[in-house]
Amino acid sequence: MITPSTIEQIKSRLDIIDVVGEFVKLKKRGSNYLGNCPFHNEKTPSFTVSPAKELYKCFGCGKSGNTITFVMEHEKLSYVEALRWLAARYNIEVEETQVSNEQKQLIQVADSLYIINSFAAKFFDNQLFNTEDGQAIAMSYLKQRGFREEILKKFQIGYNPAQRDTLAKELIGNQFNRELLPRTGLVAVRNETELVDNYRGRIIFPIHSNSGKIIGFGARVIGKAEKAPKYINTPENELYSKSKILYGSYFARQAIDKQDECLLVEGYTDVVSLHQAGIENVVASGGTSLTIDQLRLVKKYTSNLTIIYDGDSAGIKAALRGLDMALEEGLNVKLVLIPDNEDPDSYVNKVGTAAFQQFIANNKKDFILFQLEVMLKDAGTDLTKKNTLVNQIAETISKINKAEDFTKQQEYIKQCAALLKIDEAGLITLVNKIKRDKVAKEDKKLSLDELNNQLTTDQQETSTLDDTSFLISADEKQEQNIIRVLLDFGLNQFTETETVAEYIFAGLQDFPFENPQLEQLLERYKTEYRQGLEPSTKTFLYSEDKETRELVIAITLFPYELSSNWDKLYVGKTITNQDNSHQDVLTSMNYYKLCKLKKMFKQNQIDLEKATKEEATLLIKIHFDLQKMVKEITKEGGTVILK
Repeated sequence: MITPSTIEQIKSRLDIIDVVGEFVKLKKRGSNYLGNCPFHNEKTPSFTVSPAKELYKCFGCGKSGNTITFVMEHEKLSYVEALRWLAARYNIEVEETQVSNEQKQLIQVADSLYIINSFAAKFFDNQLFNTEDGQAIAMSYLKQRGFREEILKKFQIGYNPAQRDTLAKELIGNQFNRELLPRTGLVAVRNETELVDNYRGRIIFPIHSNSGKIIGFGARVIGKAEKAPKYINTPENELYSKSKILYGSYFARQAIDKQDECLLVEGYTDVVSLHQAGIENVVASGGTSLTIDQLRLVKKYTSNLTIIYDGDSAGIKAALRGLDMALEEGLNVKLVLIPDNEDPDSYVNKVGTAAFQQFIANNKKDFILFQLEVMLKDAGTDLTKKNTLVNQIAETISKINKAEDFTKQQEYIKQCAALLKIDEAGLITLVNKIKRDKVAKEDKKLSLDELNNQLTTDQQETSTLDDTSFLISADEKQEQNIIRVLLDFGLNQFTETETVAEYIFAGLQDFPFENPQLEQLLERYKTEYRQGLEPSTKTFLYSEDKETRELVIAITLFPYELSSNWDKLYVGKTITNQDNSHQDVLTSMNYYKLCKLKKMFKQNQIDLEKATKEEATLLIKIHFDLQKMVKEITKEGGTVILK
């Protein structure tokens, strides 16, 4: 774990304009900066960054947060990974809490493997671009395949010479640990002690983690593979686990996020060719069956997965593998088969970008229905095979078990029953039986109380906080405004004897908040203020609670600012930069109190209409007391009440 002192050091160094500006072209607008949102496609900029408050918000898609959450969202990193990313950017040494010797050793080995991989990638790059063999053998082959140099640079593609130990000598000459080198897969041990290159005479495809570090390599033969395997991949080690990575995900993550769709292909060259053609929301499985970890990696970016494989029988079988797991993960899966014995690499080069994209759009097939068509064709008129098929399809449909996918499940049952020419009710019964059998086989059975608790928890987790969805009444808007001035000016002096915070605390004693989220935020501010911690917008912006962060952003950041042209219009006066904090606090408190009093008036009037004579006397007195309070407030602040 990263120590709290390191986390605080990172937070103190953060510059949100510096970090966000690396990914978004920002233009200064008043005190804020504006740009096109990196989280969705837009032509009119609505992505606002406030350097003063260290927060961002898109008023188009609603994404918001602080510098750390921006890195987490944009780079698809965990909280700890984002902290490490920022620490590396600002050259901050990360201190860890006490770890065991075994854990330290694992960390040291992983760090060493990263360094070796990075060195090897630069070696391969140099061999491809700056040596005669690299140009004559590897580059000529790559250019013949249609790859341009800029795309090769982007993916850091390189070349390992055909000589026995060119890379091995470089690694040893640079004092790398001989014992660790074989674990990278870059070299192999011969005759017990001799180190030789493992990827001789091959094109090298570095494989990147989600943070951009090189965790392994794929090495492809040049030309057709006869005796040797077409690809050699890094062996499993502390960094590389084939079942947990998708080639190209580091380069595709932003495009997938924006387009809300992930294209999945088989090979490395498919990914590179599609990127070169401008189709960037694409990753590769490396020709293996899809795993649950790979599907969950896709789910981090989108729920829409389109699998693009060769149209031959092997391609069809490969595409159908992993279907049930994809459904269980809640992915919407479509399938596109490339025609004429082509693969995505050759087909996009043959027809061009526009035609390829149009083909994909026009030929997406629903995964379940496609699977059914293939199996029906195979079954023919064989009743035994058809009976087996019905059970297989029911099993597949039963995987769609999330509450929000109920309608989709029913639609699949309807369409599959029609294709199978069986009774729809019978298929529903079979699907439900499979579900019940699965539950019955579970080792641990939930009691009724436990199940109800779980349902309650699930409902709470799925009800996410919308920026201002709960701030809908006039009362709540005024409460929101009080929090705003408290966060903006709470530590300022309001009078000679009290701060803005103390003035607001006193004013709220007879006019409590009604919104529980705002009340909780107010109480937290009070606690920290009374402890001398000087709370501010930034304090709550870096809260671990997501709802608190989003609430603070909704309260404090607005899409519009007062134009500096007002200063030009009123010559000799400063309109946009003058300090209006005192008047802002006074006006906000007065309107808040008047809003509450108006509500009291209405309730008092309702009570008066139902009251007995004895009760009416007291209610009439309350009516006049409320009127008196309104006059005092309007006199103090010069407030005009509009009816």
